[in-house]
Amino acid sequence: MMTSPWFNFVVALALGMLIGLERERSKGEGLGRRPAGIRTFGLVALFGAIAAHIGGVPLLALATGGVIALTALSYSRDPDPGLTTEVGLMAAPLLGGLAMSDTALASALGVAVAVVFASKMPLHRFVKGVLTDAEVNDGLVFAVVSVVIWPQLPDRYIGPFQALNPHSIWLLVVLVLALGACGHAATRLLGPRFGLPIAGLASGFVSSTATIGSMAGRAAKDPASLGGAVAGAALSTVATFVQMALLLLAISPPTLIMIAPALAAGGIVAAIYGLAFAVAGISSTSAESSEPGRAFSVSTAFGLAAMMAVMLVAGAALKNWLGETGILAGAAVAGFVDTHSAAISVASLAAAAKLTPQEAVLPILAAMTTNVIAKTGMALAAGSHGFALRIVPGLLLSIAAAWAVAAAVILR
Repeated sequence: MMTSPWFNFVVALALGMLIGLERERSKGEGLGRRPAGIRTFGLVALFGAIAAHIGGVPLLALATGGVIALTALSYSRDPDPGLTTEVGLMAAPLLGGLAMSDTALASALGVAVAVVFASKMPLHRFVKGVLTDAEVNDGLVFAVVSVVIWPQLPDRYIGPFQALNPHSIWLLVVLVLALGACGHAATRLLGPRFGLPIAGLASGFVSSTATIGSMAGRAAKDPASLGGAVAGAALSTVATFVQMALLLLAISPPTLIMIAPALAAGGIVAAIYGLAFAVAGISSTSAESSEPGRAFSVSTAFGLAAMMAVMLVAGAALKNWLGETGILAGAAVAGFVDTHSAAISVASLAAAAKLTPQEAVLPILAAMTTNVIAKTGMALAAGSHGFALRIVPGLLLSIAAAWAVAAAVILR
């Protein structure tokens, strides 16, 4: 890695010229052209690098102050109310100074500034022509929920049976809102006929339970998207089976070999069920998308979090009653919250030779079964009766197929 000051100076000059490149193209021609182009930005960044090299932070601050003064003078004489060029000029000496001590960080920030400059028109079109007022408000709500509130919540267990972790419960709210926004974006891009099934399958790898809750809320809000929402919810269950197989492959391949037929059966049934609703939605839903509406339902997210809290307390009470003696009971209780964590625990026991692969199958399927019960509760709580009547049979059929194959092939 080059450590010579010359290299740092070259990086500073290059970053300034990169930022100025876009400004040069957009500043216009003649007497009415905007100030500052490729040469000005390059020299200002180099000026900051020289100041930092000679006098460190104090001289760099003084040099930046001079640039700010000149920029303010230029802005006062410019009829254009925009401040982008002026802010870029103020950033250039700081980036040049940063390049003298951390070229990688300065380069990344410089490229980011150049990208912001170059994306002026796409950003303006997106904000003014694509986003709705409701979507902007929803984005602010999501920012408050995920950035302001969530990090402040205590990450410890409280309440009855020490079963409630506010940080984890609020994470479900964040997930439901995020997955709802993803489904909304997919619907706007591809329409409800294609967007919701694709979004459901992808979101299922994050949280199938939260995805089903999100799809239930969308179906309740927009009955026209019922078929696509059911398809997305069912296909999210396919992701559960795929994830389970990948986890078992990583932890205990012999257990995966033993349970693979059951996982394949459940996944295939869920896929067929979801695709059937997706195809039905394609043939019955108009290609014209409805009004964008809200990106997600906050009340649905809060309701699902409340239901999860009730399940956690109930599961902890059941575990307190049953004790720690039964692996099967423990996996079943854990499955109400997260089927994958239960499977990881059981597979780890199998990998440590404390269980045979065949003995590990029953607890894993028990966890998946109680997880289906939790998903059913989510669908009933957040969705319309029509959604629940359509998705619950698919959930039950998929887990029944897994049990049937397990009984016929594995547990015989």
